[in-house]
Amino acid sequence: MARIYPLFSSSKGNSIYIGTKTEGILIDDGVSFSRLKNALELNGLSADSIKAVFVTHEHSDHIKGLSILTKKIKAPVFARGLTLEYLLKSGSVNGELREMVNGEDVCGMAVECFRTPHDARESCGYKVSFSDGKTAAVCTDLGHVTEEIEAALLGTSCVLLESNYDVEMLRNGAYPYYLKMRILSGDGHLSNIDSGKFAAKLVKSGTEKIILGHLSQENNRPEIAESTVVSYLSEFNRNADYLLSVAPVETSGGFVAV
Repeated sequence: MARIYPLFSSSKGNSIYIGTKTEGILIDDGVSFSRLKNALELNGLSADSIKAVFVTHEHSDHIKGLSILTKKIKAPVFARGLTLEYLLKSGSVNGELREMVNGEDVCGMAVECFRTPHDARESCGYKVSFSDGKTAAVCTDLGHVTEEIEAALLGTSCVLLESNYDVEMLRNGAYPYYLKMRILSGDGHLSNIDSGKFAAKLVKSGTEKIILGHLSQENNRPEIAESTVVSYLSEFNRNADYLLSVAPVETSGGFVAV
């Protein structure tokens, strides 16, 4: 059975493993190799289990560990065109780079990408389809939910969905004005409220499991994100119609079975 392991999930570092105990893929690597290796081992995984890395975009909290990781393991790195160009020019990868093509097969898992509105060169999320018909997706770093995202994710079995900030915490917080406006923009990040609205659409479409991720450590709290999203799911029965959890900033061991 495939699993999704949220190893790291915050504004300071992101990395998600999807697969089985023996083989799978990594979505982003925004932490040091030592931290990633420790997180994998806490979950009974090894770096050699990673058969490919898929990059969502070039911001440092998603790629800063790639250089060392790709020296340690022989796994190809996939990205969309402009992101791929950046990775090449910046020397961020010490190994094979491939342009992302929908339907890419890794370990019997079919991977496809969908565009996300974010202030990056060519930001995207990823959806993975398994041989048993189950699907999982990682959808973070988006200022709003587009029709393309809805089309890609409605009905997905398990979704790791951004719930980055509480609007009032952000507006009243210490961030400079320009940064607040960047986060609040349509190319910024998804608020708890917008995450809750999309979560309701997902559950209505048949999504069974939602993991809230990429929470800001300055402008959010896990309990606030969770309660806000749950408030938008009031027409459904939690633990019957859906399961909801919050990805930790750094894993202490734990996964969600897809």
